[in-house]
Amino acid sequence: MSSFSDTFREMPVIAILRGIASHSCVSVAEVLYRAGIRIIEVPLNSPDPYTSIRLLAQHLGSDCVIGAGTVLTTTEVQQAHEAGAQLVVSPNVDAEVIRQAFDLGIDAIPGIATATEAFLAIHAGATKLKLFPAATYGPAHLKALKAVVPPKVGVIAVGGVGASDVQSWIDAGAAGFGFGSELFKPTYSISEIAQRAGEIVAALAFQQDRSRRL
Repeated sequence: MSSFSDTFREMPVIAILRGIASHSCVSVAEVLYRAGIRIIEVPLNSPDPYTSIRLLAQHLGSDCVIGAGTVLTTTEVQQAHEAGAQLVVSPNVDAEVIRQAFDLGIDAIPGIATATEAFLAIHAGATKLKLFPAATYGPAHLKALKAVVPPKVGVIAVGGVGASDVQSWIDAGAAGFGFGSELFKPTYSISEIAQRAGEIVAALAFQQDRSRRL
């Protein structure tokens, strides 16, 4: 079973499958896997999310990190864990949710927008934060946050970020990305998902190579 930290270090992308149906989740995840994406999140406001998480954990859990998204309560943390999730992602900061996740041995990424929210999450134990919705705030906002957030705490840009935006966000200090509709919608064909995933992975790979050469 892959750890979130190691997997994210190799390819810092979380695929957010909002609205995924359980009968198609494995086929979509396999396309993402072939493209090089190894962290897959099923938001809990998707149809039958715990079934999707369970199926993904059974089929890809040894090679991928399967997570639950839009996790708002400790009960949802417990249910996600029981379904096989190794990660819970939230749009907000709830110290009880963060602590419950770590107590169960899984990772938690809370959503933040301000320095106050960032430090509330850090004090609850979070080592990765989700700037959400990232496009609303922009790279300059992240750069300002990074001036005060401890260097060991990574900030992930999520919401309204596409492959063409990767460089500006990395330059501002983003540790990685969560891609939702830029990568997946239930109306996208498998070939379109594959194309979008390939573009995102190529953009990240280019930036990683650029960083190594600098």
